[in-house]
Amino acid sequence: MTDTTPASPRRNAFPRWLVPAAVILVLGIILYNFFVGAQRRMVEKDEVANEKWAAVESSYQRRADLIGNLVATVKGYADFEQETLTKVIEARSKATSITIDPSNTTPEQFAQFQQAQDGLSSALSRLLVTVERYPDLKANQNFLELQAELAGTENRINVARNDYNTAVKEYNTYIRRFPQSFLAGMYGFEKRTMFKAAEGSENAPKVEF
Repeated sequence: MTDTTPASPRRNAFPRWLVPAAVILVLGIILYNFFVGAQRRMVEKDEVANEKWAAVESSYQRRADLIGNLVATVKGYADFEQETLTKVIEARSKATSITIDPSNTTPEQFAQFQQAQDGLSSALSRLLVTVERYPDLKANQNFLELQAELAGTENRINVARNDYNTAVKEYNTYIRRFPQSFLAGMYGFEKRTMFKAAEGSENAPKVEF
């Protein structure tokens, strides 16, 4: 006699829906890690640029303070050329009046800021050259100390600006590459402006004699 009882379903059969669900889950994890990882790297590179900018601002502020002390010393010499001194005072006032947020500024605003700072460097250089004609002032101990500090500060400014440019270049390169370029716009990360070499900087005068 033939057994016609239907076969019972396999209890350990692999559910068909599990494979596509697993694929979707894996893809979701990959996409999540990509989006979150890219955003974190953008934030990290942006913060590095901000840190380098803080060093630039600190160096510029130190120079402005030293120049203020230098002007006070030079003013004590009644026969010193007032026109040269006035230009330094005006350049310092202009440079300290312009402040920017490099992460949220136009190239034109950044150029205006740099022009003001470079203008102060030029005015200071002319002042120090003029001092050559005043032996007593040139030999003044306070003046010599300020001059030495200014020379060191100018070097720190150059280093800080170069460090900032390096950080910005790395940041800009990262957010402009695909697919980060798509994500950068979505997350609100914009290209940042770098310092440009001032005209004639290859022959820039020094603040040392």
